[in-house]
Amino acid sequence: MPAVTRTSVSDAPSADVRSRRTLLLYLCGAFGGLLSGYDMGIVAGAQLFLTRDLGLSAWMQGAFVSSLMIGAIAGCFAAGPATDRWGRRPVMLCTAVVFGAGALGMALASGPWILIAFRVATGVAVGLSSSVIPSYLSELAPTAIRGRVSTLNQMMIAVGIFVSYLIAYLLSDAGAWRWMLGLAIVPAAVLFAGMWTQPETPRWLVAHGREDEARTVLLRLHTEDEAGAELKDIRAAAHGSHERRGRLRELFADRRVRRGLCIAVAMATIQQIIGSNTIVFYAPTILKAAGFGDSAALLNSVGLGVLSIVTTFVTGRLVDRVGRKPLLLTGLVLMVISMSTLCAVFSLGLLHQTLGQVAAVTSLAVFKVAYSLSWAPLLWVMLPELFPLRVRSVGVSVGSGTNWAANFAVSLVFPVLLTAGAGVAFALFAGVCVLAFAFTAAFIRETAGRSLESLERAAA
Repeated sequence: MPAVTRTSVSDAPSADVRSRRTLLLYLCGAFGGLLSGYDMGIVAGAQLFLTRDLGLSAWMQGAFVSSLMIGAIAGCFAAGPATDRWGRRPVMLCTAVVFGAGALGMALASGPWILIAFRVATGVAVGLSSSVIPSYLSELAPTAIRGRVSTLNQMMIAVGIFVSYLIAYLLSDAGAWRWMLGLAIVPAAVLFAGMWTQPETPRWLVAHGREDEARTVLLRLHTEDEAGAELKDIRAAAHGSHERRGRLRELFADRRVRRGLCIAVAMATIQQIIGSNTIVFYAPTILKAAGFGDSAALLNSVGLGVLSIVTTFVTGRLVDRVGRKPLLLTGLVLMVISMSTLCAVFSLGLLHQTLGQVAAVTSLAVFKVAYSLSWAPLLWVMLPELFPLRVRSVGVSVGSGTNWAANFAVSLVFPVLLTAGAGVAFALFAGVCVLAFAFTAAFIRETAGRSLESLERAAA
């Protein structure tokens, strides 16, 4: 193992310099989330116009929308081996290139199959970013603010979706769908430039025998004494990780790792099946019935988008103080109340009465707040915390891939569910939230205030 290079206190950056550096580091690390959010959200505005210009059939429209999820699943499962071998930072640089190429390819597409092919490529980039960003942020952040830093991923996703709605609205009069899709190349370039100047995570560096570089990174984030103490902790946890590099089969070989895997898969699935798609689908109907008329779509997109961003910011302020588990449970309670209220409104035919309209719109907002407060950001906070260093890359990739697979499955089943009626759909999702509450209370342990290494030792 290489000798650790000592750095004098005078060589260490000042507190103000460290603060500016760490803020830039966290923002660059999370910026891929903005691209993911933009690519997920822009389709809603672009689809109408590209369908007309390219003559897409109903089947081709479905293939275009779902192709991102297919690509994302592939990207997630490619991310584990890639980040384990080459590091988090190189894969994020690659992700920026794929994002940019996909955006440019879709903007210049001359036919539906070319469009779908580049949409799949964009999906691969989305999958890569959703797997790499949580580990990158979690492994760089100090224990005291790891939750806050990790919520930046979901914050950026929400900002990206919000920006996509605004871009689509501004370009909709011209029907400029090529510009809508192609403008993603701008944040892709920003991501590449930003990550080019940022370091690899110290935990990956130590695991690969590069302690000198790891110490240099830690000194960008901490004082001399703090960096030395954290390096010692990381070294102890990472001992032998390079020789025992994580593989998919290792997730099943160790009982403790299997437990983390089961929780990760369950959480990733729960995030998709607790009803967020139902809320998105019925939001325009509820808002129109409440008297918002033709402005309903804009209010749904922009108003609820702002609400999501604000709530995610609040989550970042609470997650390290209150803890992960209380926020997960609180969010589920609020979602059960919201879903049950909407079930009653639709089942009893109250949507065209003032009281029913007020109850429906309030429930809509409460669900959005509850989801953004809990399961939307906290899945990405907790995924890296569930796995030891040697299998963290592949474990997070499996969790992220499961999330996209569940998203795809819900998208397929959801239209069938709607034929049973809104009241039945909301009742079903309220029941799912109750089951998710029981699972969370019984199986999810609190991880706030504990270093990644202490979590790993506790599971041993």
